[in-house]
Amino acid sequence: MDATEHASENPGHEGHPDSATPRRRTGGRSARVRAQVLAAVGELLMAGGYDGLTIDAVAERAGVHRTTVYRRWRDVGGLLADVLDAAADDTWSPPDTGSLEGDLTALNQEVYEALAGGGPSLTTALIAAGFRSAEAAGALARFWEDRYARCAVVVTRAAARGELPGPADARALLVAATAPLYHELLLLRAAPDPALPGRAAAGAAAAGRAGAYGDPAGAEGIPGV
Repeated sequence: MDATEHASENPGHEGHPDSATPRRRTGGRSARVRAQVLAAVGELLMAGGYDGLTIDAVAERAGVHRTTVYRRWRDVGGLLADVLDAAADDTWSPPDTGSLEGDLTALNQEVYEALAGGGPSLTTALIAAGFRSAEAAGALARFWEDRYARCAVVVTRAAARGELPGPADARALLVAATAPLYHELLLLRAAPDPALPGRAAAGAAAAGRAGAYGDPAGAEGIPGV
C-alpha cells in the first residue's frame, strides 16, 4: 500500500497525483525548515507509528505552516522518504578493527544498539513504515544499498589481509553477518542478547574463511559498485 492509498483511508495522510520527487533546496531558512520537519517526523513516528504521522501533526510539531509541509513533501510518504535520504547523506564509514570478525562485530554492535537499545527505536519505526508506504520502501531500499556498498570495503580488506581464500561476495557475507540480528530482534522479538552481535559475526567470518562466500566471477564487492 502506498502513501496515497493510505491517505484515502486516514484523514491527514494526504496524497497527491504528482509522483515526481519533491524539489529540495539547501541552505538558509530552507535547510532549517527541513531539519525541523524531519526531526518532527522522527519524533512522531517513534511516538505513534505510521498511523500517528500526519501532515498537520508534523507541521504543528515542527512549528511551520501545514502548507509549507504539503508543498515541499506532498504527503507522509514523501516525508518518510526524505528522512531516509537525509540519513544516507552522511560521512559514515565502517570501522576498521584490523580483522574481519572484529569489523563485523563492530558493525553488528551498531545494528544491535539501534534495534535493542531500549525505548522507541527510529530504525524499527522506519522499517515498519516501509511496509505501509511505497515511497518509504523505496527510500529504505536505497539506504540499505548505500550502507552495503560502503561496507563492502570490510570484505575487500579481509581478502587483502589473507583472511579469505580469495575474492568474496561482499554483500552475501555482510548479509549473513547482520541478518541474525534483524531476525532475532525484529521478527522473533527475542529478548536482547549482548552476545548476539559477536556470535553472528563469528559465524559469518568462519563461513567466509571456509570459502562459503567465494565470488565465482572473481569480482569483490557488490555488483555495480
